Amino acid sequence: MTVFEITPEEQAELDKALYNALNPLASAIRSRETGLPADRMWDASPVEVALSVLAAWKVVDGEVKRLTERAAATAGSYGASYEQLGAVWGITRQGARKKWPDAVSRPASPMAGTLALFGGTAELVQSPSGGWGWTGRGADGASSTVAERAPYATAEEAAAHAGVFLKEHALDTDDQP
Repeated sequence: MTVFEITPEEQAELDKALYNALNPLASAIRSRETGLPADRMWDASPVEVALSVLAAWKVVDGEVKRLTERAAATAGSYGASYEQLGAVWGITRQGARKKWPDAVSRPASPMAGTLALFGGTAELVQSPSGGWGWTGRGADGASSTVAERAPYATAEEAAAHAGVFLKEHALDTDDQP
């Protein structure tokens, strides 16, 4: 995994920018809590003042999380994978999927569609739950559907089972002219 680090100079600039952004918010929170005018809003015990600053950091933390989710979703909308999101964040692909479950839309399986085998056809279908099934008609006219339950985890697995059905219901080549 790639870890992105910043230089000490960048860290100092970031700290300065964050404190500059935090001070007005902390002042507003403190002023609302005490009802004191701006010139007296810091007249309190050090514990109360420190808790006001902590409350402001909590607000900032929530905003950072919201903006992080937006950035992950934006990257996903441009084609970034969970593996890439995880690498940037310093976590695994699975960790990224758990952190931002809707950031990356699953591409349609290359197996989705219609299979034509042994003279019959089968249509692969994906259920809203994400499972896969199929509806098929063999060359001998037999039909079957395994779509309502969508018991297969992948399109490839559904295609394999549909293929077995189609093979079982192929026309016997000895009967053809």
